[in-house]
Amino acid sequence: MYFLLSIFLIIEFIRFLPFTIRSVRRDRRTLERLRARFGQYQPLAATGGRPVLWIHCICVGEVLIARPLVRLIRERFPGYDLVITTTSMAGQFMARAMFREEAVGVFYFPTDWKWTVRRALRSINPSVVLIIERELWPRFLRECRKRKVPTAIINGRLSPRALQSYQPVAGFMARAVDDLHLALMQTEDDAERMRQLGLSAERVRVTGNMKFDIELASAEQSSARELGERFRFGDGRPLIVAASTHMPEERILLEAFKQVRESVEGRRARLLIAPREPHRFAEVATLLESSGFNWALRSAERRAEDTACEVILLDSMGELRALYRMADIVFLGGSIPPKGGHSMIEPAAAGACMLTGAHTANFASIVQTFLEADGLIQMQPLTQEDAPGVLAGKLTGLLKDGERRRILGANAQSAFERNRGATARTVEQLSGLLGSPGKAIQTQLAR
Repeated sequence: MYFLLSIFLIIEFIRFLPFTIRSVRRDRRTLERLRARFGQYQPLAATGGRPVLWIHCICVGEVLIARPLVRLIRERFPGYDLVITTTSMAGQFMARAMFREEAVGVFYFPTDWKWTVRRALRSINPSVVLIIERELWPRFLRECRKRKVPTAIINGRLSPRALQSYQPVAGFMARAVDDLHLALMQTEDDAERMRQLGLSAERVRVTGNMKFDIELASAEQSSARELGERFRFGDGRPLIVAASTHMPEERILLEAFKQVRESVEGRRARLLIAPREPHRFAEVATLLESSGFNWALRSAERRAEDTACEVILLDSMGELRALYRMADIVFLGGSIPPKGGHSMIEPAAAGACMLTGAHTANFASIVQTFLEADGLIQMQPLTQEDAPGVLAGKLTGLLKDGERRRILGANAQSAFERNRGATARTVEQLSGLLGSPGKAIQTQLAR
């Protein structure tokens, strides 16, 4: 089965090879990413012989989780050097900015072939590997076990759909997860699905959702001030922030915003769009060019007209969270099309009034937490034709009712505060592994 997985990854690599070649020609940083996928990394900064803790994050959300985690681990287990890996480009940008001073290396995660994984493990030589949330790469887990490197899933989540997708290869996945030393899951439902996948019950524990423990860095506060001054946020004109949008949500948002601006409540409103993926910035800019709105690009040179623009395209990384406290309404993207949604923890922490579409399966437990607290409005499933009108109605209604916005934001912030503490519980559960990594996996390996 490992061989078949390797063949599948080779086919996928060949399928995307033309796109990869074009990307390398446009941006030489893609070549660095490609080398990392082959397990070829730059040498680590000097470690002084200290053990290396490897933390793998998928994208931006997991990188944000890693920050308070790293702080607590540094306090309790200061003898480790840190290596961070990501899967996505957006996550890589964020990780390099966030851990530039703390990590001895920030890289992309290797492709799950035997030779690339072995090359990566030789280069990084980790003593412990922590995988945030949900990436289960069978070859990587197997090679870590062979090297007696303990691995743990933290803040783990496993949806019913994901569990179902593993059923055709259930026996293989049971062998793969058996290479894990520990799985610290967000909810009891996630834990039960991990047990169903094949991990023994004594290695599965529930620690809560670490996303409730996010921190607002001083750099983000500085970004908030700079953006506020440039675009004159906070001057009484309502601001709608559309966060982590996907195609075709930008088009839907712009059509809805035209209707909002026609109402008395929305005629002074402004819209900020933050696409989820950096490679779509240019595409969304083209859409704005033909929208008829007076719009501004975050990365462009500052202009006097920026203070009066109707729409702002946030084509930068790491600044979105700084804007939530300035927003009158936050729309969470990836939820009108069936993308699974995105986390609403960050705007909830800021006390923002939140609105989302129906498709939020990736964050079902978090959504339920805020719905039960009356801290979130969720729309019904919508067609692309109906979505602009329904969205415009929701936005206009919220702009009209300031008290309702205040209640939603306050309820969301209270629910956020009640659910904090998972990071501390996670580090406590990891204490045996981090305190003596060489011994922690011996019982598992002996079976």
